[in-house]
Amino acid sequence: MHITSERRLDDGVLEREFTLGEIPGILWTPAAAPAPLILLGHPPLGLRTMYPRLVARARHSAAEGFATATIELPGSGDRPRWPAAERARADLRRAMGADEPVGDEIIDALVLPLVDKAVPEWQAALDALLPLPEIGGPVGYSGGVISIGIRLAVVEPRISAAVLFAGSFVPRALFEEARQVTIPLHVLLQWDDEGNDRQAALDLFDAFGSEEKSLHAHLGGHTGVPPFAGDAAAQFLTRHLK
Repeated sequence: MHITSERRLDDGVLEREFTLGEIPGILWTPAAAPAPLILLGHPPLGLRTMYPRLVARARHSAAEGFATATIELPGSGDRPRWPAAERARADLRRAMGADEPVGDEIIDALVLPLVDKAVPEWQAALDALLPLPEIGGPVGYSGGVISIGIRLAVVEPRISAAVLFAGSFVPRALFEEARQVTIPLHVLLQWDDEGNDRQAALDLFDAFGSEEKSLHAHLGGHTGVPPFAGDAAAQFLTRHLK
């Protein structure tokens, strides 16, 4: 892990950009340390594009006593282009633009390679972050591509709880993996999400094997998540990580 830049935000949060090999990332730590860590997931739009929302989430988490970190997803931002993923996204746009059903082949081509590559990278980030003296205690995962969160919850024992956003397509294979999830879950669902199959999201929630799982559904489209939904998610993570 190589720190490439460091600055103190006006609320005292320390922001450090880093690289893990070719993978860029950002770490935010509160003044009080050591602090439990939350991994901030995000859609594959690039860290630069997502930065305003990520830093807002990081500062909110720091006020609750958490460190947060995120990494660039494969094929996003300044990382090498991923032609297969770009073809799958183009197929998805064509299907949705023509008001056609999005088939399993498109979903699998779009999501499964991303999950297979991104999850080991998140695990490598944990390997690098957890030994830092500023980090201590349990780890949570919040947001991002829900399929990545599912796989991480299954294979990564260091993650104790997760907040997942049901706002993306999920391959059928990940429904089966969802049955193996046992950690506490807090799932957000936008009821009128134009790009998300509501019934599939409800079926996925039903599939999760966790004894403690809650579904928080709100009226509105994909970007209309109400502010109080974030407060409820923060309370969930505080309850399980502190």
